[in-house]
Amino acid sequence: MTRFSKRSRRGPVARLTHHATIDVVSTTDSEHSALDSERLLAWYDGAARDLPWRTADATPWAVLTSEVMLQQTPVNRVLPVYEAWLDRWPTPAHCAAASAADVVRAWGKLGYPRRALRLREAAICCVERYGGALPRDPAELRTLPGVGTYTAAAVAAFAFGHRIAVVDTNVKRVASRAVLGVDDPGPVSAEDRALVATVLPATDAPRWSVAVMELGALICRAGPPRCASCPIASDCRWLATGAPTWDGPARKTQAYAGTDRQVRGRLLDVLRAAHEPVPAVALTGAWHLDEQRERALASLVEDGLAVQVGSAYALPT
Repeated sequence: MTRFSKRSRRGPVARLTHHATIDVVSTTDSEHSALDSERLLAWYDGAARDLPWRTADATPWAVLTSEVMLQQTPVNRVLPVYEAWLDRWPTPAHCAAASAADVVRAWGKLGYPRRALRLREAAICCVERYGGALPRDPAELRTLPGVGTYTAAAVAAFAFGHRIAVVDTNVKRVASRAVLGVDDPGPVSAEDRALVATVLPATDAPRWSVAVMELGALICRAGPPRCASCPIASDCRWLATGAPTWDGPARKTQAYAGTDRQVRGRLLDVLRAAHEPVPAVALTGAWHLDEQRERALASLVEDGLAVQVGSAYALPT
């Protein structure tokens, strides 16, 4: 049984029942119909991917884990790490009892490994402040290490059923195109969250949010979109105006090859594979440029991802 899958398992879905306006854009009922919940959820019933964090038995801790892992990381890379992580640490208490080295090793090559440390720190906070459970309130969720506005909203909605706007880049893209008629590639802003809040349905809002995310991931993609398969194409303002190209600032892309991020990753690979401190000289093979390697190593220590033990280095304890 799934939490966000077949509609027949959850009963009928209400139509979008309320509308509002915000200062940044003048919106109308006809524009809001582009994100009508009935059409979106009918499409989602048949198109939804079967993902473990969407199942009915996914705990709030599982939802938080998935949201942290999915930050800037594709689903196919997250799946095996997510499943292994929850097999090993099924509750915040289990994760809180793990060492920093254990969670960094378990994070593997997902990238941005500070997320592993923050997730462990969040687990410790849950144990110390909330009796081993996640807080239900979005404001309290935001006090957890590594949990920002988006992640707090996602956990509040998907784990606890809150009616709250959950806006990632996929949701932003769908709303910007369908309602505003623009293909804005920029980061999610407060204005984007306000816009989505105005079209959030009165009932089944968490499932609607997942459906919009799925639409952005599978159909209304960054490029090229699959408009012919879109369930809301007939009311999409962007498509109606000829799918105009964005003429604002270009979205910044992050390089990887040759950057300090790549060097940090290679150094961490060596430290993960070792079960005792690695002499500094043994790290020279990880990267050929001495100055960049030393800078990357120093940043790992500063970020708490490595510790210096004499003239050697190891994962944190």
